[in-house]
Amino acid sequence: MNIKNFFISILLIILVYGYFSTTSNRLTGKKIDYSCKDCNVVFVSFDTLREDHTSYSGYVRNTTPNIDKFTKSGFVFTNTISVSSWTLPSSMSWFTGVYPSKHKVTNKYTVLPSGEEEITNLSHVSPNLKTLAEVFKENGYLTGGFTGGAGVHRQFGFDKGFDVYIDDKDFAGFEYTYPKAIEWIKQNKDKKLFVFLHGYNIHGQYEPPGGYDKRFVDFEYKGKLTGSKDEQKDLREEGLSRGQIYLTKDDVRFLTDLYDEKIQRADELFSKFIREYKQLGLIGKTVFVLTSDHGEELYDHGQIDHGHNLYDELIKVPLIITSPYSIRARKIDSQVSSIDIPPTILDLLGLLNSSKMSQQLQGKSLISLIKGEKVLRDVFSETDYRYAVFLRSIRTSDRWKLIKNLEQKLDYLFNLNTDKDEKNNQSTKENIKLNDLNNIITKYLD
Repeated sequence: MNIKNFFISILLIILVYGYFSTTSNRLTGKKIDYSCKDCNVVFVSFDTLREDHTSYSGYVRNTTPNIDKFTKSGFVFTNTISVSSWTLPSSMSWFTGVYPSKHKVTNKYTVLPSGEEEITNLSHVSPNLKTLAEVFKENGYLTGGFTGGAGVHRQFGFDKGFDVYIDDKDFAGFEYTYPKAIEWIKQNKDKKLFVFLHGYNIHGQYEPPGGYDKRFVDFEYKGKLTGSKDEQKDLREEGLSRGQIYLTKDDVRFLTDLYDEKIQRADELFSKFIREYKQLGLIGKTVFVLTSDHGEELYDHGQIDHGHNLYDELIKVPLIITSPYSIRARKIDSQVSSIDIPPTILDLLGLLNSSKMSQQLQGKSLISLIKGEKVLRDVFSETDYRYAVFLRSIRTSDRWKLIKNLEQKLDYLFNLNTDKDEKNNQSTKENIKLNDLNNIITKYLD
């Protein structure tokens, strides 16, 4: 074979391979389509779950073996950034598809011009915003929310568009919410369903029934901490008032052990929900979304809890999406935002372009990433936690991050490529980068 024929043969092989490996199945004539028209949607929120403590992300402990199973058949977004670092604003962005500063449910109370306070409700502060549940209802779905109340209570407007919304027990875990969800699903299994399942099992204000079994505490802890919710609240308040708390290495290790136990317990309850859901024969027509509203600081930057800052341990969250028609799992490393979840769900169900909600959405459908495209995006986060802190952040596609303290006019600039733990503030050394990010975040704030 001469050189010319050799190269022609190679070219033909490449063309044939490309022909058969495109998203269209040439043999059957069927296009591989990830959409799932008229499918059920089960949206699961593991409140307070930081992504780097999931075992599928490479964490040292087997904290999430049942969540991990979904990574075998779903789309795993490894760089998902929440729009906020606490439940109320973050979760409302799931349902509205806009940043907290647009939906305006940024604190539990709104200060009126008179100086009086009233409970912040979506229908009062942003009456024109549609919710995900409303869109589903308009398209013939029954909508059910089964939650632990507190930060996702109906008093803030979370029940807008839901036929059923359970929130009667504050800081309830999945052991309370999932049986109620299953019972409702059983009663309506022949209909199209949108289910929001939420549990506070990992949250600091949740204590496991019967107490901790300390499955991960592998040393003799002689410190002062117990892991109680009252203690957690006291430490949180101390951190808010002083900007710093003081814990020993053993204290931090102990709290981390208990946090990991909570994660594994939540994962175990999730497996029970999935087992019972499978028994109803609905898996083959269901889109699942597994995620968290925010993470948790475990003394990474001198405090515990969440809401008080925008470091990655607080805003980097898990996100797994499965469709019955996904033929193989895919890990997607492109940076995405939690407000991308609503348009993605609507896109999977073929409702995005026809929905009135599409006009308000600030997020982007992730279908293009699911199909293999590479997209570079900057993402933003906010927290006005209890009017104690006023922070905004940008996390760029090239892994720089700026956290702005609006009240104190302070900048915290980090190069995540070399400083993933955000310990070295570069704001006085990288003036050009700081100015660039300030310009971008200023446009975002406007």
